Parts: sequence; C-alpha cells; structure tokens
Amino acid sequence: MAAQAEPEVWFLTGSQSMYGEDTLRQVAEQSRQIAALLDDSPHVPARVVWKPVLTTSADILKVCQDAAVQGVVGVIAWMHTFSPAKMWITGLDALRTPLLHLHTQANVQLPWGEIDMDFMNLNQAAHGDREFGFIQTRLGVARKTVAGHVTDPRVAARVGAWTRAAIGWSAMRSLRLARFGDNMRDVAVTEGDKVEAELRFGVSVNTYGVNDLVLAVDQVAEAQIDDLVKEYDDTFRVAAELRPGGDRHDSLRYAARIELGLRTFLEAGGFRAFTTNFEDLGGLRQLPGIAVQRLMADGYGFGGEGDWKTSVLVHTVKAMSAGAQGGTSFMEDYTYDLTPGEELILGAHMLEVCPTIAADVPNVEIHPLGIGGREDPVRLVFDAEPGPAVVLGLADMGERFRLVANEVDVVPPPQPLPRLPVARAVWRPRPHLAGSAEAWITAGAPHHTVLSQAVGVEELHDLAEMARTELVVIDADTTPRRFADELRWNQAYYRLARGF
Repeated sequence: MAAQAEPEVWFLTGSQSMYGEDTLRQVAEQSRQIAALLDDSPHVPARVVWKPVLTTSADILKVCQDAAVQGVVGVIAWMHTFSPAKMWITGLDALRTPLLHLHTQANVQLPWGEIDMDFMNLNQAAHGDREFGFIQTRLGVARKTVAGHVTDPRVAARVGAWTRAAIGWSAMRSLRLARFGDNMRDVAVTEGDKVEAELRFGVSVNTYGVNDLVLAVDQVAEAQIDDLVKEYDDTFRVAAELRPGGDRHDSLRYAARIELGLRTFLEAGGFRAFTTNFEDLGGLRQLPGIAVQRLMADGYGFGGEGDWKTSVLVHTVKAMSAGAQGGTSFMEDYTYDLTPGEELILGAHMLEVCPTIAADVPNVEIHPLGIGGREDPVRLVFDAEPGPAVVLGLADMGERFRLVANEVDVVPPPQPLPRLPVARAVWRPRPHLAGSAEAWITAGAPHHTVLSQAVGVEELHDLAEMARTELVVIDADTTPRRFADELRWNQAYYRLARGF
C-alpha cells in the first residue's frame, strides 16, 4: 500500500492594518510561535502550517479557497488582535474545509506591572475572538471552539481530537468502496441510501461481481503465495495442520491467494473499503477470513453481509486514529452474560475482527463455518486488549443518517473460550448493559459496529459536526428517559434544519 501524505492543517491569524507595521510584525512573530507549538505537540497528528497574517477580505477569501484546492484537512483560526469580522464573511462562506476557532493569546500570564496601551492593542484576542465568534454563528458556520493556551495539554489534546476528526472527514470525502455482491437477503439495517451517502459524506459506493474478484484471485502467482505464507508464519502462531506438511496447508495457501487477489483488486481500483457477503461467494472456495482481518489492520474499511455503512466507518475511524495507541475493528454484539451485577457483552463475528485490537499474538486456525456452503475458512483467533473503548454505529433513518456511540470498557473474558474459534471482544457497556441496550435499540442503531480503543467521543463529536450528521452518545450518565427525549428533540431539529 502506498504511503499516505502527511495531513496538513493551516494556521490563520486575523488582524487589521490600523495598528501599523510594527504591531503587525509582532502579531506575525507571536502567531508563528503559537503555530509552532501546535506543530510540535505530540497531541496533534498533522503538520500545522503557519500562513501570513490576514488583514483584508481579499486575502481571507483567497486563503480559504486555496485550502480546499490544496487538500488541506482543516484550518485553525485565531484573532490575535481585533479583526473586524465583516472581512471574514466571503472567506467563511467559501470555506470548504473543517474550521477550528482557537481562542488563545500569546502569553500565559499577564505582566501586570508592565501593561500599557501598546500591550493592550497587541493582545486583544479576548474580544477579537468574540467578534469572530459572532460572525461564525451569524453565518451558521460549523466549527469547533477551543479556549486556552496551547501549552496546556488539555488544549492541545482538544485541538488534536479535532485534527483527527478532520483527517477522518477528509478520508471519508474521498473514499471509494467496493461491494462484492449485494447485502444479506431480508436484512433491513444493512440497507441504505448510497446517493445520500455520497451527497452527505462524499463516499462513492458501487457493487462489483464476486467473480471479478475471483479472476484476480486466480491470477495470483505461486511465488507470491509462498512469500505471504512465510509472512503468516513469521507474524502469527500458525496451527500445525496449516503449516507446510500439515493436512490443511493447502487451505492456508488458498487463504493467502484470496488476500493477494483482494489487495490487487482494491489497489487497482483505488478502493479503501469493501464488503463481502457469505450468500454471494461466486467461485471463491472460502469465505475471506484472514484476508479481511489483515486488510483491516492496514487501514481498509470492512463490513460483513454487504454492510457498506459500517465499512465506511471502519476506514474513517482508522484514518482518524493513525499513530494513536489502540486498535479499531469491525464488530458485532453477539450475546450477553446476564449475571446480576456482572453483565457483559460478548462481541465477535463469523471471521472478520481486526487484529489491531488483539491482546496477544493471534493464532491462525481453520474451523468449519456453518453458513456459506464453502470450504472451511482460515482465520485469526484472539481476545481483545482490555481497556476503555467506544462502540459506534451508523444507521439510515430514511430522512437522514444517525451515528450512535456507546462508551464501553473492554475486559478479559471471565473464563476461557476454547470452543469459540473466532476473534472476540468482551465489554461492559456504560452506564450498564440494560441501560446501554435499551438506549441503543431505542435509537435504531445497527448490530454491526466499529469498536475502537484509539478514538473517543470527542473525536466522534467533531466528526459529526463536520458531517452535519446527528450523533447520540450513550455513556455513564445516560438514562432511558433523557435519551428518548434527546432523540425526539434531535428529530425535530434535523427536520427543521433540513428545510422544506
């Protein structure tokens, strides 16, 4: 897979010419320092590029237009002095990239005994940013506002969360997704409006015949398979029956063939996400297992049973979490432990759980699969790493999309699972299983989800704001009554916001 270019955020500083050249030189120097602090911050996963101080409407319009043309993932704006906000109207109206309004100042502490009117003229962000806030609200500009000094780790972390969301939004806007076959027959939640998805999110979703993939699989050279099988052996714990000389080694080689063919197909078409469906396997001898798992580990989105919406989310969250600790995977709530006071959810899928969430080196195993009518598929088997996480789903509500997130805590399985031959995660949802399940079902959220230990609710909230898409969060403070009320209020808001 080709290396991705480092994401870039532009740092814009507002001022005006009435203060004179000396003041503007100081503004430029101090804004460079603020931009450099953000650029150096470990919390901000992008290059922060300083742009010359903006003092005219024409300059503001040009830099906002250039941001879209040059593929910048977002812009950060700060009014160092007082920047009359009418200058920003045409630029903000033309802005097509996410915006973060940074309400900060050059100094942390005030030099009380030295403050004079020159100092006051230079350090006016306290009311300059309020002027800027008004025009953003007046124009209905979607943005995030972060207040505080950039040397405060909490401020840098919030800027970093927005940056991750902007990276995810950029990835979603340019995403091409290949569906191999249609979605599972008679299933409702995996359906969706692909035209609205492209209009709202920018993602292009199209279907390809499974046998188009089979053609690529059949053309893989034996030498490529040899190399990949060796890579499996070097990376994972491969079951004896799958190793060279084992009774099922041919099955491992065919699984490797699927991975190589699938990669070739996706790379040739510029696809960064895909779906499969066990009801439509064409000439494939196995349902793809280890191939899907390893492709997800490389950042590809995936959804089972033709679930393109979840596949979009998997890729988007993976793009958001690049370089962060923790993994992200396609997931499904499967079954419950309802022991009073110890309630847990066991999440898994037939085969396709990403090894980035694994607590230990995965095993490569082969077991029967009771659906699909094909040979036994090869898969990675492991337990998920314990720790806080978020479970995210995307549902098509007919008139709009709805994102639903649940904060959870992944825990080790209370007992071994020797007879469950799939990758799995066990978690304790917040506020508790009953409250989580009632809220999730009330929201109409899907059973296919994204489980991520690399991003949290703040990043997801920022992404939803960029996409102008509803997000409801189930957390430790959720109660069924308040949650149901929130859904009703949201329904009224989004209908009014959409217009007639």
